[in-house]
Amino acid sequence: MNLDLRKYSVRTDLAVESKELAETVHGAPVTGIHEEVEEQNGIKITRLDVKDERASRQIGRLVGHYVTLEVPGLRSHDSELQERVSAAFAKEFIAFLSKIGIGPGATILIVGLGNWNVTPDALGPLVVENVIVTRHYFELTPDQVAPGYREVSAIAPGVLGITGIESSEVVQGIVDRTKPDVIIAIDALASRSLERVNTTIQIADIGIHPGSGIGNKRKGLTKEILGVPCIAIGVPTVCYASTIVNNALDMMMSHFNAENGSEQSNTKRIMGLLTELNEGERLGLVKEVLEPLGHDLIVTPKEIDEFIEDIANVIATGLNISLHQAVDKDNVAAHTH
Repeated sequence: MNLDLRKYSVRTDLAVESKELAETVHGAPVTGIHEEVEEQNGIKITRLDVKDERASRQIGRLVGHYVTLEVPGLRSHDSELQERVSAAFAKEFIAFLSKIGIGPGATILIVGLGNWNVTPDALGPLVVENVIVTRHYFELTPDQVAPGYREVSAIAPGVLGITGIESSEVVQGIVDRTKPDVIIAIDALASRSLERVNTTIQIADIGIHPGSGIGNKRKGLTKEILGVPCIAIGVPTVCYASTIVNNALDMMMSHFNAENGSEQSNTKRIMGLLTELNEGERLGLVKEVLEPLGHDLIVTPKEIDEFIEDIANVIATGLNISLHQAVDKDNVAAHTH
């Protein structure tokens, strides 16, 4: 069987998944990456610093800082857990801003990327609805702005298919006129892991490229393009059908191996040559089978309607707490929907 794996790259927007995949392929830890992992109260926090170009090439992620919060319990719609996640996100985001040199007086432009008409892509616009915007007060009545608030503006620029204008072009025009110190871009992401869909939040200082997780290579929101630092916040809300099939094959092999103990002859009898393929080869095979049929769909869980509202509120709450000193976990509810 001649299989060209180069055209079957694994699509993921998450740095932790890129690192895991690279280590699986190379069979060893990737050098040039500093990793800290912390887990408490059902929230796993992974801080990755990709330090050099060699590590960047190995995992396919730009040099920079990445923070990932993984919370499997988010699927349960537990309001108490959501409050804890908002607090943890706010704490991490404050530390993140400090780490990249963003002070408490920096002016912020929040950009909610995505299509508000498509539920799994509506994260950005929903976050924009719930963040505290203050720029107009600073512009019109600066003497009446209470201490503890900073200048924040927000925009949901829509998507190319609706507006005919690239999001980055819309944002560039706003940046040129309003001169923010920092851009925070929020977008829905794609994951290669079913477990991380709807349960993970990623913060990164490398900017964002709209549509990159689903294979669209377009002009992004980065410091190089816009001239100001760009922080990306994303949540994986979709994955590919081929990823689901591949994960199902993995779980089947694990299940058969667990039943058979160390004896894998029964597993090989059931799974055939699939047991001898590595993950990349197996995923390539699944995609090769599905692609001619047009069945490599982009899939989102059926609970996405409820989840997208919940996670947007979690992120907006965390941003409100982290950007405004006058807002804390006790009074934040007065500022959000």
